[in-house]
Amino acid sequence: MRSEFMDLNGQPFFVRSWGDPSLPTLLMLHGFPEYGGAWGDLAPHLSHRFHCVAPDQRGYGQSWAPEGADNYVTSALVSDMGALIEQLGAPVTVMGHDWGAAVAYGLAMFKPKLVERLIIANGVHPVPFQREMAAGGAQSEASQYINMLRSPDSANAMSANNFAGIEKFFRRHLGKDWLDDATLAKYKTEWARPGRLNAMLNWYRASPLQVAAPGEPITDLPALPLDRLRVHCPHLLLWGPDDRALLPQSTEDLEQFAADLTRVTIPDTDHWLIHQDPRAVAKAIVNWMPDKGTSS
Repeated sequence: MRSEFMDLNGQPFFVRSWGDPSLPTLLMLHGFPEYGGAWGDLAPHLSHRFHCVAPDQRGYGQSWAPEGADNYVTSALVSDMGALIEQLGAPVTVMGHDWGAAVAYGLAMFKPKLVERLIIANGVHPVPFQREMAAGGAQSEASQYINMLRSPDSANAMSANNFAGIEKFFRRHLGKDWLDDATLAKYKTEWARPGRLNAMLNWYRASPLQVAAPGEPITDLPALPLDRLRVHCPHLLLWGPDDRALLPQSTEDLEQFAADLTRVTIPDTDHWLIHQDPRAVAKAIVNWMPDKGTSS
């Protein structure tokens, strides 16, 4: 693994990479509450096939972390990674997990010339996800934690007692506990960087997605520009079926927005499939890719 700081749109971002830079690029985008190093479980299984590149995204780890939720709107997050792709050499394959999936979808939808192929691991397209979160049903109930994370004092609550709150959320709320003590210590180092935890939570605060109370559907959602929210490149959706936060119905009808969609379930995994069975995840990715040498 190599690491370096890169200038993206005039700001410093910390970037890790694995594999030969002459290989096709796989841009790997982490979610909450992780950082670029989270891909260290999966990248070694793919570095024979890709130059794996994993940045700490805005607000995370050692990358730029501006104050204020308005600095974490999706367009800004997508702009960061678009700048990175342009330096790496477009187009690339983009993989996103959790919140990283939101950025990956944004790149594929709004900067399609930069994205040759799209891989999502337990992440959701905004339209089906908003539909289910607004319905007042099972996904609304599963997503109530979002309102807690959006609260002004959530960073203090989650960091108290040596990050006991975020540790509990990380280890138990979204699926089975997979963290060992050494890995958790690395995460705590990243969470403890000045201002980082609040910056990470600003991703939730900046999102326009609405969460209905259970049994109380939201019926006045603003209209979405559906024609602009389509993925035109080949799209692989990897799914850990035991996810407690993202339910399967939040991917229903995804084919309406991604005509070239392949779905692969990774058995006996949940939200943290990239850690729980990285070999199976890597195998699914390699099997889905075209013959070696035909992808950039």
